[in-house]
Amino acid sequence: MTMLETLMKKRNNEELTSNEIETMIQDFTAGKIPDYQISAFLMATYFTGMTIPELTNLTMAMMHSGDVLDLSTIEGIKVDKHSTGGVGDKVSLPLAPMLAALGIKVPMISGRGLGHTGGTLDKLEAIPGYQVEISEDEFKAQIDKVGTAIIGATGNIAPADKKMYALRDVTATVDSIPLIAASIMSKKLATGNNALVLDVKTGSGAFMKEQDQAEALAQIMVKIGKEAGMQMQAVISDMNQPLGNKIGNTLEIEETLDTLKGQGPKDLLEVTLTLAAPMVVMAQKADDEVTAREMLMRTIEDGSALVKFGEMITAQGGDNRVLGNYNLMPHAKFEVELTAPRNGYLSRLDADAVGIASMQLGGGRTKKDDVLDYGVGITLHKKLGDAVTEGESLMTIATEKEDITEIMDYLQEHLVVGDAVKVPTLIHKIIK
Repeated sequence: MTMLETLMKKRNNEELTSNEIETMIQDFTAGKIPDYQISAFLMATYFTGMTIPELTNLTMAMMHSGDVLDLSTIEGIKVDKHSTGGVGDKVSLPLAPMLAALGIKVPMISGRGLGHTGGTLDKLEAIPGYQVEISEDEFKAQIDKVGTAIIGATGNIAPADKKMYALRDVTATVDSIPLIAASIMSKKLATGNNALVLDVKTGSGAFMKEQDQAEALAQIMVKIGKEAGMQMQAVISDMNQPLGNKIGNTLEIEETLDTLKGQGPKDLLEVTLTLAAPMVVMAQKADDEVTAREMLMRTIEDGSALVKFGEMITAQGGDNRVLGNYNLMPHAKFEVELTAPRNGYLSRLDADAVGIASMQLGGGRTKKDDVLDYGVGITLHKKLGDAVTEGESLMTIATEKEDITEIMDYLQEHLVVGDAVKVPTLIHKIIK
């Protein structure tokens, strides 16, 4: 079958066979299909959707378009976690060492931030010397020795996804649920893990603004993973306000360390535990999630998770003295307070706006080649529903710029001090 015939079938909402999808992805990866035909496929998929068999076949074909890591030499069940991204979402950073402290293997291949959502790799690079690019052999050796590693993509993982995503970005098909699911799961399946827990964000600062969209995406990804033989679970969590109190690369490492010392914000700890507990059960280290939570909390109380984070930093070339001395990381020159204009309650704290403001300070990217300023960011002193008094600091803005009037005005426009409001539920739903 020619690509033209495949396009006609997809346009007419007929189900594509496994062979048709595999051939299309193989030929596209090899450069045998022009971009305009794949663009047509993406738009047809956007409007007609995909059946579960089609979606599973697309995911597997994209996974096999490049390298698939073989972690079979590493003993035990390998577990991973993926988030659809949000403002202040640093969950992977405390989660991985907490699990590793329980003897669970946690290989993590993470990404960089683009736009208002921060990237895990960018945050780690605020630690002096930390290397996110290591070889596959080094990655495996570290998983064996330390129990966890958080690195950038190694080798040639899912090249079809990389090529396809570039076209989705310019064809207005980024927000297609089947295409999002195939993109995420093709990369996760290629990393060779046995179990995966998904954190699908919903709310103003999330990619999926509406909960029904988030649930649809989560359900599809869980089905794909199970079809491929992985243990799967998804959590729908709230992103109507930033997670935790700190937004920015150095600041989020500080908050990670605070959390591992038992001094972090409650919302960050709760999301971390909600995601990590089923991973403990999947790894067969606990019979139920209640027991798993107790085990995870002990890694904080006895300091073993903090030690494990230090071991990971050392293994990847970083300076583990940051565990006790945050001043070793970059910090901004100036701090500016944004204060409450009146008495009342913080009734709106737009996550999107806070993320965009942090990006404008230099903490995030508008283009892939933008150079980050690791020390800038925002520390929140109040969250949704908190009582405030006129003149009280709502947030501290860390900046290298002497004049941030425009950023301050922008933030003022996107927060409201008014009547008491109902605080959104942090965990919306669990999908198994």
